[in-house]
Amino acid sequence: MPLMPTPPPVAKRVPFERTHHGDTFVDHYEWLRDKENPEVIEYLEAENAYTTQQLEHLEPLREKIFQEIKARTQETDMSVPTRFGDWWYYSRTVEGKQYGVHCRCPIAAPDDWTPPELSADVAIEGEQVLLDGNAEAEGHEFFALGAFSVSHDGTLLAYSVDVVGDERYTLRFKDLGTGELLVDEISNTAPGATWAIDHRHVFYQTVDESWRPDTVWRHKLGTPQDEDFRVFHEPDERYWVSIGSTRSQKYLMIWLGSKVTTEGWILESADPEGEFRVILPRREGVEYTAEHVVIGGEDRFLILHNDVVDGEKAENFVLAQAPIADAGAMEILIPHRHDVRLEEVDTFSDHVVLSYRRDVLTRLAIWPLTADGYGELTEIAFDEELFSVGLGSNPEWEQPTLRFGYGSFITPSRVYDYRLATGDLLLRKAQPVLGDFDPADYEQHRAWATAEDGTRIPLSVVRRKGIGAHPAPTLLYGYGSYEASMDPAFSVARLSLLDRGMVFAVAHVRGGGEMGRYWYENGKTLTKKNTFTDFVACARHLIDEGRTTAEQLVADGGSAGGLLMGAVANLAPELFAGILANVPFVDPLTSILDPSLPLTVIEWDEWGNPLEDPQVYEYMRSYSPYENVEAKDYPAILAITSINDTRVLYVEPAKWVAALRSTKKGDEPLLLKTEMSAGHGGVSGRYEKWKEVAFEYAWVLDTAGTVPSVAARGN
Repeated sequence: MPLMPTPPPVAKRVPFERTHHGDTFVDHYEWLRDKENPEVIEYLEAENAYTTQQLEHLEPLREKIFQEIKARTQETDMSVPTRFGDWWYYSRTVEGKQYGVHCRCPIAAPDDWTPPELSADVAIEGEQVLLDGNAEAEGHEFFALGAFSVSHDGTLLAYSVDVVGDERYTLRFKDLGTGELLVDEISNTAPGATWAIDHRHVFYQTVDESWRPDTVWRHKLGTPQDEDFRVFHEPDERYWVSIGSTRSQKYLMIWLGSKVTTEGWILESADPEGEFRVILPRREGVEYTAEHVVIGGEDRFLILHNDVVDGEKAENFVLAQAPIADAGAMEILIPHRHDVRLEEVDTFSDHVVLSYRRDVLTRLAIWPLTADGYGELTEIAFDEELFSVGLGSNPEWEQPTLRFGYGSFITPSRVYDYRLATGDLLLRKAQPVLGDFDPADYEQHRAWATAEDGTRIPLSVVRRKGIGAHPAPTLLYGYGSYEASMDPAFSVARLSLLDRGMVFAVAHVRGGGEMGRYWYENGKTLTKKNTFTDFVACARHLIDEGRTTAEQLVADGGSAGGLLMGAVANLAPELFAGILANVPFVDPLTSILDPSLPLTVIEWDEWGNPLEDPQVYEYMRSYSPYENVEAKDYPAILAITSINDTRVLYVEPAKWVAALRSTKKGDEPLLLKTEMSAGHGGVSGRYEKWKEVAFEYAWVLDTAGTVPSVAARGN
């Protein structure tokens, strides 16, 4: 007799009532929130066992994809060295090792700005190993590096590690002359660390019970943690706090920001025990950044802000300058434009770099500084239809070159140095892709879908050439929150999909930032449903254009993109063969109603406050994936989460899958996989991450019904 298939786990139902604004919701799976309960762990492990059993037939494909990723990756490799002070800093990866090794070697001379061409198999003169992630990770199932900050004189390293996945770090200090650790050790910190110019004081942050960075501390080397001085504390739970320094190293800067409001504080780094002063007092709904620049010998701020200018709010930001002593006395340098979103300004001793977004894509422009002010603004041009560009590591205030990164869906990432005096582009490194990879075998293009309200929604599409004459298996990815933009980027792992005939598409839905601040504003709070309907419109467009079919289309999203996945599963399940949801935010109303949960209060600017506003409550109630599960045919679903995730708690996908399984019609499989020793970013270590990608991709390929490789690589 054939073996009967293993039945899926069934979570018990324990009614729990939640009442707000006259509405009562009965939550039968809230009991899964208590991970200290052995019964909860037993249930999660049963789900893991069921997922393993259901996907056992994909093990050969998973192993093949893992080996493909491994074979295409130059496992022993080195980053492009970056100059800081008297040293070139770089990192190594070593075949067989999970984590990077951070190193440095001395510069040849003060005017040496050409990074050395390092080889992994040739000894490097004067090399120092600053931190070996593999040694730090030894004995731990999880490892993440937080701070990695070298003092300005190059003698000390501040670094922090998390070996649990809960994003609480231990900060340590290393004497780079002797290689010895100092006795100083600071526990339960946020990831960063900032040196004062005296190399004796370090500033760091701690978090509150909701994992919100709320306090800045000053530590003096050689003193115990309990003597550290609390420099700044922000009691308002809507604001995150951070600290850094200007590139000029003259000023320390504390920044606090909610989703809609920012405030900066400044202190001369030479006076680390002095008092910070506010740059511009916070005003609700006004965001700004301030960078130190020197014009004609005068210290000034360059300020990006979205305040009202000439009677109109500068939604896409303007650039202004102001005296350091009086930041309110601003003069507009670049006015507001509806079609250009100013994103960042970076300052150097003799030039300014502007980062902005136009026509969906990122842009970079160089602005020379003259004795009297500013020269001619020059945008760096590229010839691909889709690409992304952004500043790289440029720690020095005075340098003759500008480091930036470039890439696309079909162009492996490149590192360039832009020679400021001549405008020459110097290619320092192109991401190696081993094997028979040829970018000419692939193509990328922009497509446009039309949303319910007539808005045109951009899609990015990449595929192997020759695919597209007939409907093809397609993976449609989306995010659509926090003004985050999903820009073109190359992926070695994705080749394993493309070479099997699968198309990869990104839906640039509202709620993201691809089309400017307006795009974001029309996909948050009481317009959040635009995010979901935009994604559905993109799926319909691909099907209606004959690019794919509902039987071949798989949706993919993680975190807030996982909320998107849960919402479209309810809205249009008939459009998808499967839905992949990573650490999905699928029980948003329960979370946003509980101020004691990590990150909730600061999220009210993104989603609204359902505790106080009945309209927000009802709106979120109408789209929350968990609360809108229905007795209908859902596509196959794979939800992946982590037990130590502090951003999206594991309980959300656990409850969602339990509710789907108890309610839905049809026999499409519902699978839950919980990493039992990881956080929001999933497993740590590059090989483990490759295995996780292979696990997901094998499921995607199987769910989309792909055929053997069009590149004759087999299955």
